[in-house]
Order: sequence, then structure tokens, then C-alpha cells
Amino acid sequence: MEGDLIHINHWLKPLSWLYGIGVGIRNFLFDHKILKEQTYDCPVICIGNITVGGTGKTPHTEWLLRHLLPDYRIAVLSRGYKRKSRGFHLAEPDTPMSVIGDEPWQMKQKFPKAIVAVDANRRRGISTLLNHEHTEDVDVILLDDAFQHRYVRAGLNLLLTDYHRLMSEDTLLPAGRLREPLCAKDRAQAVIVTKCPANMKPMEYRVIQHSLHLKPYQYLFFSTFRYGNLRPLFSEASHSLEQLTSETHVLLLTGIASPQQMLMDLQKRTEQITTLFFPDHHHFNSDDIQRIETAFDTIKASKRLIITTEKDASRLLPIKSLPPLLRQHIYVLPIEVRILRGEKDALLQLIQEFITSPKS
Repeated sequence: MEGDLIHINHWLKPLSWLYGIGVGIRNFLFDHKILKEQTYDCPVICIGNITVGGTGKTPHTEWLLRHLLPDYRIAVLSRGYKRKSRGFHLAEPDTPMSVIGDEPWQMKQKFPKAIVAVDANRRRGISTLLNHEHTEDVDVILLDDAFQHRYVRAGLNLLLTDYHRLMSEDTLLPAGRLREPLCAKDRAQAVIVTKCPANMKPMEYRVIQHSLHLKPYQYLFFSTFRYGNLRPLFSEASHSLEQLTSETHVLLLTGIASPQQMLMDLQKRTEQITTLFFPDHHHFNSDDIQRIETAFDTIKASKRLIITTEKDASRLLPIKSLPPLLRQHIYVLPIEVRILRGEKDALLQLIQEFITSPKS
């Protein structure tokens, strides 16, 4: 059910009230043009949220790349969270993950024709892209996780909210996980409820639509995850997810913000799952490798494997000290976004109309 992962720390609500005052003042300054937003002739699409934690921004950015790259020259600009570099960096095919961060590295590997860049200062990043000799002909810029970066005024804001932690049921930090008050959602042209069950019933759609209280100008879409074939991290072979049976014991290894949906989906195939969850964007060290090895050694089933995410794979791949036994058993489970209710074309049309409309 929607909202089933929400936990409110009510004793922290006084601090949330103070936090809300600070955020409210900042938004007031932008809304009344005291702090200036910058616009661009190039179409800028922001994929963001108003919550802390994973709502599926990277998979949805990849969904846009998959559908727009055949017709447009697309640039993705990200902050490059937890990268070991500063300033602007333009990703090349051989750019190390440590320089640009795990999610930008993942996107560059999956979509080599895409322009991928990182810069915590989005205005500087966009300006550099539009004036760089190799990227000045970009058609569209996708801003990954920049809804709160109001110094840039994106022409189209796609706001994501997790089905299991709807923003309408949450509260401000630190009592909850909202980065902004719920009214901030009004800046978005479209809201996408992510990580939905694929078999949602019509009544669930209506309940969520009612709870979000969207404005008449706002579009509402629902999406779910579709899993690809399991791929060994250190080889080229692949295996269908259907090969997982009740006899398979899985060690689910993740360093992402919200692994619960992945866990629930795997539990439909096998109940024998051991979890090893690390913080989002976690860089694995020698102690972590020891923990993984110990957890895997405790699994005595004849059929056992380690399943991780594409994002985690980008941080595991460079580790030279991974024991051979772990390398042999680590599999990556890729995910793709699927738009529900047959509304994929409607979402694409919204995006297409924005890209091709004259800019004032």
C-alpha cells in the first residue's frame, strides 16, 4: 500500500518547524525575484523530488535518454554526488567513476552517445555546456536532482514521489524526509508516482490522485520498474530472472537509498534472501568487503548468489581486493522504467511539445 514505508519522528517536529521557516524564506526570495532564477534558450528538463532518498531519478533520467537520444543531442548535468573531484567535469568513455560519481558514470556507460557532465553549480555547468566547443550544439539538457537548485529555472519540471513514501503523507526534515513543504510541488508541470506495483487497481490510482491535491495545470503519471536479465559483474554472460527459484539463496547487496521495492520483488521468486544494506552512494572499503564475504560464507545453500544494483556495481567493479569467490557470484540486476496505464505516449508528447515549443 502507498505510504507503507513512512516513519515520522514526531518528537523532532519542533526542529522541522524551524527548518520549514528557513526553506520558506528561501522560496519567498525566489518567488518574489529577490533571488534571481536564470533561464536558457536551450530546453532544460529537471528530474527531481522534494524528499531525501531514492525516488528513482536515475532510472527515469535513463528512460528519457532512451526515448530522446535517437532524435536529439542530449546532455545530462548532475551534481556527481560523492565524487572525488570538484568543479565541472565532462565525462569521457574512460573517465573514472571517482571523478564524476556513480550515477553519471553509469549513465555514460549505458548511453555513450549522451553528453554527461557534473557540476554542483548548475548555472556554471549549463553555461559551460552551451559554450564548450564539443557540446555547444546540445538540443536538450536534463538536470538530474536539481528541483531545489532554484538559481536555474527549468522549463519543464518532472517531480517524482515514491509510491511507498508519498510526499503528501510525509513531513519536513528532520521529523520526516521532505526537503521542502508540500506546496513546493506546485512548481512542477508533471508529477510521477514511482515504484508502483505493476498490477495497481483503478481505486489505488484515484486514492493517490486525491491525496496529492495537484493543480489543474499539473499532469500525473505512474511508473513501475521492469527488471532485465541478471548479468555477472565480472563476465559477459546473462541469466534470466526467471531462473531464480525457491531453492536459490540470495544475498541482496545494495548501497542505495530505498532498496525495499527491490527486496519485495525478489521475495516473489525466493524467500531465502539475506540483506546487506549500506548507505546511499556508499564507497566500499576493506571492512565492507570482509562483511560481504562473511555474509556470503554463512549461506550454505547449494544455489547461492549475490545480487546488486547497477549503481552499486559501478563502485564494486574497480575494487581489486574482491575475493575470487565473490567475483564469481556477484550478479547485477538492471532496471528500466515502465509508464503505467498506457500513458507512455502522453508523457512523451508532453516532453516533445516542450522541446519543440518556441522559447520566449
